[in-house]
Amino acid sequence: MPQEYYVLIVGYIFGFYMAWNIGANDVANSMASAVGAKAITIRQAIFIAGILNIIGAACIGSHVTNTIRKGIVSTEVLTDPHLALIGALSALLAAAIWVSFATWKSLPVSTTHSIVGSMIGFGIMAGGFSVINWGKLAAVVISWIVSPVLSIVIAFFMFKIIVKLILSKNDAFTYALKLSPVFIGITFFVVILSFLFKTPLGKKLVVGPYSALLFACNLAIFFGFAGKRLLKMLIKNNKSNGAEEIFRRIQIGTSCYVALAQGANDVANAIGPLAVIYFLVKTGSVGATVPVPVFLLLFGGIGIACGIGMAGHRVMETIGTKITTLTNTRGFCVDFAAATTVLVASKMGLPVSTTHAAVGGVLGVGLARGLEAVNFGIIYKIMLYWVLTVPAAAVTSMVIFKILQFLL
Repeated sequence: MPQEYYVLIVGYIFGFYMAWNIGANDVANSMASAVGAKAITIRQAIFIAGILNIIGAACIGSHVTNTIRKGIVSTEVLTDPHLALIGALSALLAAAIWVSFATWKSLPVSTTHSIVGSMIGFGIMAGGFSVINWGKLAAVVISWIVSPVLSIVIAFFMFKIIVKLILSKNDAFTYALKLSPVFIGITFFVVILSFLFKTPLGKKLVVGPYSALLFACNLAIFFGFAGKRLLKMLIKNNKSNGAEEIFRRIQIGTSCYVALAQGANDVANAIGPLAVIYFLVKTGSVGATVPVPVFLLLFGGIGIACGIGMAGHRVMETIGTKITTLTNTRGFCVDFAAATTVLVASKMGLPVSTTHAAVGGVLGVGLARGLEAVNFGIIYKIMLYWVLTVPAAAVTSMVIFKILQFLL
């Protein structure tokens, strides 16, 4: 068997390992608040997130990927196929090792920023500091601040609104049911716009902003009132848990959306570099973008699902239980804030992390109850790991690049 096929086999192993780590760490973005609020069990969360990530990756994931994620490193470094092959391998393994270490520590980090950091390391080794787009890197740094802060603000005010309109009332259940079309409607509005603007499928449809807003608005109104009818059928005036029972049902839906979108968007972090390796081995060259076969997207989705099943509980427990105490109303606010933040920041052109938005949302609902309701010790640890992600992945990628250069 020629040497390049051994390289491809190693690429598959590294790609699967990266996908596994995405599942192990990033599943907390979609399911942690639902588990923390006891809307679903950890076992149910793992099962739901596993299936939806596979569907998201295979059916909605991008069939064309940029060879250099987020455009941080110039494509000049890809002109030498041998260097590009070593670089893609080192980037995959370096990012996976960092995310794996963070998961072992039960701390949420951005898999997107991990692959960005490892690509920077490869770029510096292959072409020097001149091939790094420092402006794009600055946008990544800005997103560390913008996405959690925006999510904190949205979650804080959303929870305050729910307290004022529902939880402060004597018959909170009745008020929650009465206002449920509003909360279901605005959630569907954000979800539909996210699919139209954020996912590869939405970009393919080429829907204009005004058409998208009108379409999302009409569907939001329909699903808002349809959701209220469904809630009435499911709950049947079971007021024992008050408003929380209504928001428990809504929250399961929002968590499912985040899991589906996660599979569609984050699979590129594992499959992007693997697609580069695949086409370098098959054709001997690679352009600025490469087509991604469906079997690679499915391969990545299965890897994500395996990571969710085997280690997803670790980071899920940190976000869901260790930052602040979550209820179903608070959990809904977290999911809504994270989804809205990702939508707004991506439209601003920022390389936003769902991880940062999810943690910001949890912090926001905690702060809405007062400073004493938040565990700032765990917040400090999480933020430290966020700052370390890009440099740690870059340095690890440099070391692996040198080792692979020697071996290959």
